Amino acid sequence: MKDFPSCFGENGVQVGEASSSETTTKTAQNLVTCVYQSKMRNSSYVIITLTWTKNLMGQSLSAEINDSNNLSLCKLDIKPWLFSKRRGFRTIQAGSGSGSGSGTKLIDIYWDLTYAKFGSSPEPTTGFYFAIAINRELILVLGDMEKEVHKKIDQDEFTNLAPNAVFVSKRAYMFGKKAYSTRAQFCGKGQVHEILIECDTMGVNLTDDSCLVIRIDGNPVMQVKCLRWKFRGNYTILVDGLPVEVFWDVHSWLFEKLTGNAVFLFKTCLSAEKLWASEDECWSKMLSKDGGQSQGLGFSLVLCVWKSE
Repeated sequence: MKDFPSCFGENGVQVGEASSSETTTKTAQNLVTCVYQSKMRNSSYVIITLTWTKNLMGQSLSAEINDSNNLSLCKLDIKPWLFSKRRGFRTIQAGSGSGSGSGTKLIDIYWDLTYAKFGSSPEPTTGFYFAIAINRELILVLGDMEKEVHKKIDQDEFTNLAPNAVFVSKRAYMFGKKAYSTRAQFCGKGQVHEILIECDTMGVNLTDDSCLVIRIDGNPVMQVKCLRWKFRGNYTILVDGLPVEVFWDVHSWLFEKLTGNAVFLFKTCLSAEKLWASEDECWSKMLSKDGGQSQGLGFSLVLCVWKSE
């Protein structure tokens, strides 16, 4: 556990265009980055990175699409919604040449956030859709309005209307006092879970009543007492019957209260044998992938949390 803070601390997680710890701290509560991986019909892979942001200018969304070699195909920034429409469509041609040959990718991006509903996060929960198609293949659909996406496209021209994107990772920056909540989907087609982290560091004294509790969908799954002596650690919990490794580092909350942040990491930790034996379709899809950092490793969630006392 000694190397955990350096790997996943403020300098180890790249977020947006922050160039210093001061910038990161100011924007931490307003930023969520989600990474998806999708396989196309020609067996190639694309990585889609979405960054949802909320600031004084409004809410915005940045989308970047990379190929399997991590080369950027395109990037789209949807400006703060106070000054732009919440519904739109964009076509981008990536690569050389014209048409939709092997050297060129025709990328269509659709979004409608007009009636999107939000919780404490800049990431919408319901009432929206965001979709990406490449060379007339629908590779990603987010939100609860998939039928509206199908109305927007010419289905006769599309070769694939069933996207198989896998949710690879999510990282979120947030502020709070004692409770911090987020949502995560530990399996590509699985249930979306509510994660609540409760941490009381006020009892750090001779009796040390400090305590860390993590709840999934309201149910406590782990508890750590005496944080002064257990400020870093890891523990395995079960979510949907699958093992998830939880790492925590709250050292800064205890000993650097004015400037420090805590880091939490949730990572699915199935071995290859368990993946092969799993009856869950989404894990089988993950196992069938070749190469890439995310393949065979499941899903990871990184939370960087600042106290706003």
